Amino acid sequence: MGLFERFLTLWVALGIMAGVGLGLLFPAAFQLVAALEVAHVNLVVAVFIWVMIYPMMIQIDWSAVKEVRQKPKGLMLTLVVNWLIKPFTMAALGVLFFQYVFAPWVDPKSASEYIAGMILLGVAPCTAMVFVWSQLVKGDANYTLVQVSINDLIMVVAFAPIAAFLLGVTNVTVPWETLVLSTVLYVVLPLVAGMATRHALQGRSSHAVADFVARLKPWSVIGLIATVVLLFGFQAGTIVAQPAIIALIAVPLVLQSYGIFFISWWGARILKLPHDVAGPACLIGTSNFFELAVAVAISLFGLNSGAALATVVGVLVEVPVMLSLVAIINAWRPETSD
Repeated sequence: MGLFERFLTLWVALGIMAGVGLGLLFPAAFQLVAALEVAHVNLVVAVFIWVMIYPMMIQIDWSAVKEVRQKPKGLMLTLVVNWLIKPFTMAALGVLFFQYVFAPWVDPKSASEYIAGMILLGVAPCTAMVFVWSQLVKGDANYTLVQVSINDLIMVVAFAPIAAFLLGVTNVTVPWETLVLSTVLYVVLPLVAGMATRHALQGRSSHAVADFVARLKPWSVIGLIATVVLLFGFQAGTIVAQPAIIALIAVPLVLQSYGIFFISWWGARILKLPHDVAGPACLIGTSNFFELAVAVAISLFGLNSGAALATVVGVLVEVPVMLSLVAIINAWRPETSD
């Protein structure tokens, strides 16, 4: 592992501190960057995520993608966890903590909005960042692409009904522009670019792809740190102004992430999935499609609502939690694995 990968947790921690500090010192600059969005998708963040995803897309071997069909157990695991378990455990934890455990400190109206935000996060499995996490655990790039694509297709038809059921409302409006644009920016475009790059490199030599990806690795990590700086910079004022409520919201979100991960890992062990499939299969459900969740929360409850705040807290806790899960998966890698 290179310097960037070896001390990734340290760089992320420094990125969090830098983001909060810069957000407090230069709020106008971050507001300007935050305004550069289309359909609630921030274009600057999209560029940095694209930088993170691109190296993994180059590694996708289309001649091997068809082999994923011969290993359906991984797809079965991620679909069961993401759509039959995760939304309901998130809702249950929200109710447990905000209607009972934290009830003395949170008024009922705010509590219901926090629960709603958590539910929206729970119904939106990760699209973009799972490519990053998969790369960090040396996951099967072909499998990762297939599982993300299938989850995106299911999300188109399942997001609104499940969210409506758990929220107890029937007028959940899916922001299709956000869903489509995010898929294009985070999956389609980097995939096309990766395919074109791989095709060009393979024409040069047998090791050209591996050499080029190795040179890109530091940039992938830089993209991750830059994304962290921006996300925490955007919310610096909220973090400082409401540290207590952010901490309360973070508790069930963190428990949900670890809980879903260990449920998934237990399932992967039962199904005897290879490590490079088990890793991405477990990680897609533990992270969230936060752009979609934030957009729906704002459209349903308003920009300054507790639901919107809860989805934002989901963004803030995701990177540190996911890095810890990446470390766990790498520590549990079989000794015979590459």
